[in-house]
Amino acid sequence: MTYCVGVLLRDGLVFASDSRTHAGVDNYATFCKLTVFEKPGDRVIVMLSSGSLAGTQAIVSILRQRCDLGDATPNLFNAKTMFDVAGLISDATRDVEHRDSTRLKNHVPFNASFIFGGQIRGESPRLFRTYAETNFIEAEAGTPYLQTGETKYGKPILDWVVNRETNQSNAMKAVLLSFDSTMRSNLSVGMPIDLACYERDSFSLKMRRRFEQDDPYFTALTREWREGVHTVFRQLPEPNW
Repeated sequence: MTYCVGVLLRDGLVFASDSRTHAGVDNYATFCKLTVFEKPGDRVIVMLSSGSLAGTQAIVSILRQRCDLGDATPNLFNAKTMFDVAGLISDATRDVEHRDSTRLKNHVPFNASFIFGGQIRGESPRLFRTYAETNFIEAEAGTPYLQTGETKYGKPILDWVVNRETNQSNAMKAVLLSFDSTMRSNLSVGMPIDLACYERDSFSLKMRRRFEQDDPYFTALTREWREGVHTVFRQLPEPNW
């Protein structure tokens, strides 16, 4: 299992993913699930991957190889819009699935999905999610965040706090707290947490950070949140029987 979330704000985007992968209870490992395609001054595209690690790594590698070919083939660096980027990611997913699915069907189903977003010069920041079936959806003002993986435990804090007008700092705090809630309830999601914040119209990713197990900021943030919840809970009115 994994947990990834992307948030679309008026002043930019926030992305975060855990890094835990496992094949059984005694086979845990750490892999970065956040990938950046950056062409400074022209575009920034951030991808979060969920599902089969072998599948998602193969898809990312295909996307990178196609970028290395330059204009000889459609790729993430010459796509005109983020909608075109969504199509290219879906195409790469289908290519890997076509190659591997017949060998996997008797063992595990092919399962790879992505949250991705960014900005290409000439349009506003956009945020998408692809599914294993390779169709995709786009975030809008009424639905400013997208999740994949183990989503249910981290959803309430995002619903309470995040909207299109939320600033990046508060959105980042809400996202980290959603990870804290998820990790407390599901051991298959775990640190480190990879976080990236993109500032609208900057066309450069200036804010990227990994939060390790004993990160001082993450520890202080989650401690104060829990203490605050307990304080508010104790102040709630007693039931009137």
